[in-house]
Amino acid sequence: MSTTEDAIASAEAHSAHNYHPLPVVVATADGAWMTDVEGRRYLDMLAGYSALNFGHNNRRLIDAARAQLERVTLTSRAFHHDRFADFCTRLAELCGMEMVLPMNTGAEAVETAVKTARKWGYRVKGVPDGMAKVIVAADNFHGRTTTVISFSTDPEARADFGPYTPGFEIVPYGDLTAMREAMTENTVAVLIEPIQGEAGVLVPPPGYLAGVRELTRERNVLFIADEIQSGLGRTGKTFACEHEGVVPDVYLLGKALGGGVVPVSAVVSSAAVLGVYRPGEHGSTFGGNPLACAVALEVIAMLNTGEYQQRAAELGDHLHHELGLLAGGDSVRAVRGRGLWAGVDIEPELGTGREISERLMERRVLVKDTHGSTIRIAPPLVIGKEDLDWGLDQLREVLRG
Repeated sequence: MSTTEDAIASAEAHSAHNYHPLPVVVATADGAWMTDVEGRRYLDMLAGYSALNFGHNNRRLIDAARAQLERVTLTSRAFHHDRFADFCTRLAELCGMEMVLPMNTGAEAVETAVKTARKWGYRVKGVPDGMAKVIVAADNFHGRTTTVISFSTDPEARADFGPYTPGFEIVPYGDLTAMREAMTENTVAVLIEPIQGEAGVLVPPPGYLAGVRELTRERNVLFIADEIQSGLGRTGKTFACEHEGVVPDVYLLGKALGGGVVPVSAVVSSAAVLGVYRPGEHGSTFGGNPLACAVALEVIAMLNTGEYQQRAAELGDHLHHELGLLAGGDSVRAVRGRGLWAGVDIEPELGTGREISERLMERRVLVKDTHGSTIRIAPPLVIGKEDLDWGLDQLREVLRG
């Protein structure tokens, strides 16, 4: 067997089968390109589900991590360290907020937000103990912890993992009327993705986010925006909510915040919301560790230049123009998205999303499928226009059969 076959066989034998990766074994990567164990190069059009917005092996981020590795990597929150205050301050400023609660993964940020909303509901809003409700949208993806899958509508994520955590109301995505009808005096938060990534890069109807903002403010309910995939430059703005001029009560950040180097996530909000916590009520050994803070500080500095948001906007316009030429024909049913992020619905007779992804892999382009015949395209924001065009050429060839 080849090196690739050996590696895949070993992984299949010794790791749980909770993923079904494409049969490529990456050894090195730089920018928007990855190289496998046998020296074949592939254009990365997934970017680690937006964790790699700034590309692989980004020198600014690697240098920041290397410098911190030689100083101190972990203290736990039992002590202060010299990167923590700067990280919290700079991230709060980026978000136009006041306080940061750092965690590690996106799912941890979502769990933290649910706990925060409930505690705020009891201590500030006056909801009776144990009665807090959070409204979420159907077809959401907020992670895979037990509580998060309790309000998933995806059978793959949910089946056989019960009993489920109560306290959630599910309404159709994009339906303000249904959201209004679901609200009661015990509703403490609305938790939504400004763009639903796992569902196929679904962009809500115009005015939806602004409507959610108005409704939540009117009913004294927290608006929690899960910007873990959509935030930090991906859509051509720092946050996807900005496309409707909306500022939520709470931002949930992750993925790109760690620059593809270390896992970093955060709940960012006002002092009135995050100020409900007292020592011992929530925590994380690794949350806000020195290494994570050092990398995230560099990410924040890069975003503050506006360069990456501009690249995503300009290249995103080009991406959607080119994909739009394919839509409505014999091969592509629909294209959705914003910035350098697109969901492409392939005509089912041409193949499943998995099959299309495998054919693109054979042509040295890496994307990933989602439900049915939909593929997601989300290259690193540092991708060159020529590379992006080459990747789109390969998609056209695959669609021609």
